[in-house]
Amino acid sequence: MHAIVKEKRAPGLKVTTVPKPTAGPGEVLIAVRHAGVCGTDLHIADWDAWAQGRLRPPLVIGHEFAGEIVAVGDGVAELKAGQLVTAEGHIVCGHCMQCRTGNGHICRNTRIIGVDRDGAFAEYIAMPATNVLPLNGIPTTVGAVMDPIGNAFHAVLTADIPGSTVFIVGCGPIGCFAVGIARAAGAAKVIASDVNPTRLALARQMGAHVTINAAHDDVVRTVMEETGGEGADVVCEMSGVPSALHQAFAAVRLGGRVQLLGIPKGEVPVDFASEIIFKGITVHGVIGRKMYETWHQMRRYLTTGLLDPRPVITHQFPLARFDEALAAIRSGDAGKIILEIA
Repeated sequence: MHAIVKEKRAPGLKVTTVPKPTAGPGEVLIAVRHAGVCGTDLHIADWDAWAQGRLRPPLVIGHEFAGEIVAVGDGVAELKAGQLVTAEGHIVCGHCMQCRTGNGHICRNTRIIGVDRDGAFAEYIAMPATNVLPLNGIPTTVGAVMDPIGNAFHAVLTADIPGSTVFIVGCGPIGCFAVGIARAAGAAKVIASDVNPTRLALARQMGAHVTINAAHDDVVRTVMEETGGEGADVVCEMSGVPSALHQAFAAVRLGGRVQLLGIPKGEVPVDFASEIIFKGITVHGVIGRKMYETWHQMRRYLTTGLLDPRPVITHQFPLARFDEALAAIRSGDAGKIILEIA
């Protein structure tokens, strides 16, 4: 089958032919229809320090996808050939303390498809049946990006949203999804900031009441003006940019909540006394999706029409034009990018 492969420990990726997988016991074989391109894939292509320390090439990359089940392995009864599905790309052990206390999303033994084992930028992928979720009418173009949408759901819905003022810091695809989720969940006002006009326009399409261009506007002052001098009830920091992290802490109200999903490239100095302790705020670290609470929340919002994430999907490319997909991400003029596999 055709796949996008990290062949060696050097920059670059290659579309090549690899053996087609089979469905082992407890697994299903999925014909991939659409796959989402992520910043992680860009790190792997560029072979940055994170990729060098994590990947063991050769490896099929890609961890966001949706497709059709074409075969089921022994012991799989709840899934059938012909079903359209997506999957949680974090494969967990089920035995550690985290898994056994309902916190599998932070399993200490997590293996991620497209990072630790062969991934989804291929015509077929074998997945544990436990990780596979029927789409229930959700199109595969949307199913392919339920992984990052799930990150946004986790970041937003672990806070108290109805009637709140929510400030989304960073309007990349996950930030834009977060804007739509906050609106759908009943936020009274959603404010969003970024330095990229294209992304701010997408945030407005997703329902932001107020957008702030952080390149030339005073972000904290604007949030304070929009909240009667109180600050935002909930701040979701989605960028990982140091200056934006400090804006998040400055813009949250006394006793408010900051949800941290953006990943800084290095250490970020924090004045714990003035930014956190004296403000009495709650800081929550967000990683992945709650398994599988987030997925069930997400399917309900998507199948009932509470959330339409499609405005954030700005580009689609066939598998062979993967380089163009990466170039679109680098340009900054794209939202979420989809690969058409079949």
